[in-house]
Formats: sequence, structure tokens, C-alpha cells
Amino acid sequence: VKSAIICYILYYFQPKCKISASRKLSLKILLLTRAMEDLETEKAANEEEKVRYLGEKLPPLQLSGLNVSDLQKLCKEIHEKISVVDEERYDCEAKVIKNYRDINELKLKVQDLGGKFKKPALRKVRVSADEMLRALFGSKTKGSMDLRANLKSVKKEDIKQEKLTMEVGDWRKNVEAMSGMKGRKKMFDAAGGVQ
Repeated sequence: VKSAIICYILYYFQPKCKISASRKLSLKILLLTRAMEDLETEKAANEEEKVRYLGEKLPPLQLSGLNVSDLQKLCKEIHEKISVVDEERYDCEAKVIKNYRDINELKLKVQDLGGKFKKPALRKVRVSADEMLRALFGSKTKGSMDLRANLKSVKKEDIKQEKLTMEVGDWRKNVEAMSGMKGRKKMFDAAGGVQ
């Protein structure tokens, strides 16, 4: 079957030559019939192999002429063979499952290396500060994250009174007082310079 399919693939991927459509169709039909024949012979060979294997592993039972004790011994032998076969089957299944896991892990690695891994779309979620703290630190945080409660409250009346209490002087007097060397000395003294 594999050889017929390979021939078919090689035939169609070769550079195109001038063959009529009817000739191509007849070749295609010949290849497909050959592949079907090979498939049927392969199935028949598999069936013959199965019958041969079962004949080796399971010889026909001869129950005629056996007394009760011999039948009990035969049943015990069959039971032991069944347990051995069951263990082998279990081992084979475990190997197959392990191989499937390895294959899937390798596929994921190949996808990661190839860069064809699609990232899942993330949803926007609104989370409060308390929920964020609980998620980050667990249930250890007892205080809440109410930022407005920690702010100092300021009344508007206090701001107005502060503006009124500030003395607004004449700017010209301030300029005259600071002019000259005396003004610079006053600024130096006010800044905490050496006396």
C-alpha cells in the first residue's frame, strides 16, 4: 500500500509532461486498483498472522475424558494464564498512555518553538483594591484599602480664613527694603548664613 501511494505521489509531483487527460485517468485508475489489491492482501496477511498467533498461545482444549480434579487443575492453569496476560495488557496500556503523554508534550514544545501557539484572549476584570490584596497576600491582610478614609480632611472655610489672615503688603516697600547691599545681607541672614 505504501509503495503504491508513494508512486502515486511521486508521479503527480514530478514536472508536468505532456500526457493526455485520458492517459492520466487510466494511470490513476491503475494505481488505485493496485493500492486496493495491496490493502486486501495486507488485511488477509494480518488475519493469517492473528490466527497463527492465537493457535500458538491458545491450543485447543481437550475436555473429553477428564475427571473433576483434572478439570480443576486446568481451570487453575487457565486462570494463571489469564492473570499473566492481564498484567501484560496493563503494562502495555501504561506504556501507550505514557507514550501519548510524551507525544503531546513534544507537540506542545514544537508549537512553542514554532511560535504558532495562540494566546487565549484575556477578559478585562474589575477588581477592587481589597480583592487585589487578598489575591496577592492571601487572607493575611486585615486592614482594608480604603484610601479616602486615610486622607486628611480639609474644610473650605479654613482655606478662606488663611487667605484673609495673610497680610498683603505693598510690593514697592518690599523692593525698596531689599535693594542695595542691605537687602542682600538681610536675605543672607534670613537663609541662616554665618554672622
